[in-house]
Amino acid sequence: MAVWKILLPLSGVVLGMLVLTRTGGAPLMVFLVFFAVVLLFFLPDVLINSRAHDRQETIRKALPDLLDQMTIAVEAGLGFDAAMVKAARGSTGPLADELVRVQQDMALGRTRRDAFHELEWRTSVEELRRFVRAVVQADAYGIALGDVLRVQAGEMRLKRRQRAEEQAQKVTVKILFPLIFCLLPVLFIVVLTPAVAGIIDALSRTG
Repeated sequence: MAVWKILLPLSGVVLGMLVLTRTGGAPLMVFLVFFAVVLLFFLPDVLINSRAHDRQETIRKALPDLLDQMTIAVEAGLGFDAAMVKAARGSTGPLADELVRVQQDMALGRTRRDAFHELEWRTSVEELRRFVRAVVQADAYGIALGDVLRVQAGEMRLKRRQRAEEQAQKVTVKILFPLIFCLLPVLFIVVLTPAVAGIIDALSRTG
């Protein structure tokens, strides 16, 4: 990360100097070179933040289905840890990788509480953090983890449905801009052009 934040601006400076020597150092070119160097400096941060956001969204979308798989496995007679491993190995993506890592931490001797706290620290998905806190509290107070899974899975499905409904409501707002500024002008041109041409033709004849 730090290496790229140094190499990219330096390469931009070198290329910019070559461009300026060929163009004679025009003020506009100086500004463009400066802007490009600044952009190259912040480009690694932008790319990393974008990948992190995509990863969190993938985890958020995969969480309800994976909790359902864990719930089914627990109700079939597996323990919580075995159900977590089975669901994680039967899935792909960052959430499955995180749960496998939790199991690996526990296999190395860490407590379930510490392993799940590390999982909470590694992610910013609020739904997953809520699930981690519920598991830790249930483990501390001796509550059946199968019951926790059923409650959490139900809440995750409800939140996913609410999020889908919210996104569907935003669609009507998002299409207003292209409708008003792109489609309606074209429609007016298509509809009004024959009428305007007819009026101009009629005025030319009368004149």
